[in-house]
Amino acid sequence: MGRTGYFFNRAWNNIRQNVFVNVVTVGTIALALLIVSLFLLVFVNMESAAENWSERVQVTVYFDHDLAVQEQTAFRNKITSLAGVARVSYVSRDEAMKRFKDRLRGQETLLEGVRPEVLPTSLEITMKRSSRDTLSIEKFVTALKRIPGISEVQYGEEWVRRFNLFLNFMRLLGALLGGFLVVAVIFIVSNTIKLTIYARRDELEVMSLVGATRFFIKAPFLVEGVIQGGAGAVLAMALLFGLYELFMYNADSFLTFNPVTSGLSFLPVEYLGALLLSGIVLGFVGSLTSLKRFITI
Repeated sequence: MGRTGYFFNRAWNNIRQNVFVNVVTVGTIALALLIVSLFLLVFVNMESAAENWSERVQVTVYFDHDLAVQEQTAFRNKITSLAGVARVSYVSRDEAMKRFKDRLRGQETLLEGVRPEVLPTSLEITMKRSSRDTLSIEKFVTALKRIPGISEVQYGEEWVRRFNLFLNFMRLLGALLGGFLVVAVIFIVSNTIKLTIYARRDELEVMSLVGATRFFIKAPFLVEGVIQGGAGAVLAMALLFGLYELFMYNADSFLTFNPVTSGLSFLPVEYLGALLLSGIVLGFVGSLTSLKRFITI
């Protein structure tokens, strides 16, 4: 493969000749990426949980009488014409009573003598994901109350407000911590690779004295950095998967919910690909910046 083959062969020989230093470098990259990937795993599952919780954001319109089919159709058409509506469901008095009994399961005696007629009928409105924030829901409720025949509307104002504040806080915290971790990882990796190159500074000087070009000198070290970064990323993902499986296997002993049924999942493939690419880029950039001290660009 000519010059490219030489660069890879030289990089591999460098790794074999300096096993300890390269193990330290790969381990540092793996540890740094493991910290980032652990945070990413938590953040991805929290985003997924937040998305599931946001589906509970509903606006409910109550009526004091059963709606005929024509009335249901008329109200559905008027409501769905408003912006942000994903689905409208009609809840009859019998369905409302069934739900009430399900919530009081084990205490059904409290409902003895209670007839479905005492409960109101309702239309439950599920909002689109882009319209579940506090401001959008408040605007929607205001428009909803302008429809003739609709007066009583409930949507859990305080719950929606607190939920959206919590969601925005978690996203901001995630962005800040994520940015801090990325900067810390770049700093650690760059300095670790700098130790690797420093151990071979005499070799770099000799190659420069005999007339080797800057690219010819740097290329094997850049390839070595790419190999180190890729190996560190693979090791980090393997450790992350092991920790995830260990957590899932032992979660029942210290959690009050089943993590499997609650939707906790491992990182998607695209995130794993991004981690692998990040490791390669970190190794390359770390080598490139470290070489500046010994080879002037």
